[in-house]
Amino acid sequence: MPSQHPDEIGYGHVVKSYVTRTYGSLPRYLVLNGGRFLGPRWWHTTRFTRHLIADAAAINDEELEALLGYEWRSRLTAAWLIGVDRRERFRARIGDLLLASEVCYSGSAYCFGLACFGTHPDAEILTAYLDHYLPRTDLHYDQPAALGALLRLDPLLGTRHADRFTEPDGLWDEWVKGVGRLGYPSHTPADLRRWTDLQCDFANGWTRS
Repeated sequence: MPSQHPDEIGYGHVVKSYVTRTYGSLPRYLVLNGGRFLGPRWWHTTRFTRHLIADAAAINDEELEALLGYEWRSRLTAAWLIGVDRRERFRARIGDLLLASEVCYSGSAYCFGLACFGTHPDAEILTAYLDHYLPRTDLHYDQPAALGALLRLDPLLGTRHADRFTEPDGLWDEWVKGVGRLGYPSHTPADLRRWTDLQCDFANGWTRS
């Protein structure tokens, strides 16, 4: 999926409008990636969140496509806006981007979007991603975010897709050992589920108020 600057398709405004506007000197994409707005002590949380909710409702599909067709900062931001506004018509698009894993960081935002949608097709996309990338013990991509999202969806949907990944000495344990040898830290499935819950519950609390 080739990258294309929004300028080239007449949407040059979208990066400044949605991706790089700042909060406490930090651009939106960096705040989203780091998750500091989820903590209680960041002074800009209220303003940041209100703007995020407003932009998620205001941005049109063409603008979102322009962001999804560019680099990781734009894709990450677009996926958050899609998830917050529950734009399920983008399911296949962000699912394809997740599976392609072309750029860094944005994959966790695709997983957030799928977790927010919360349907069986979303769980199937996450399962397909884990089937493909957990055996790659030499790659630390978005396996933690995908597992956390799937662990959130399973009880909501009455499914057990994650069981075969998290069984003792299963794919998850083997992947953790593999990337651990490369210097990456490990996270328990319970920790990953809690992080996804924190993101989705935060979005739910604001979008439904």
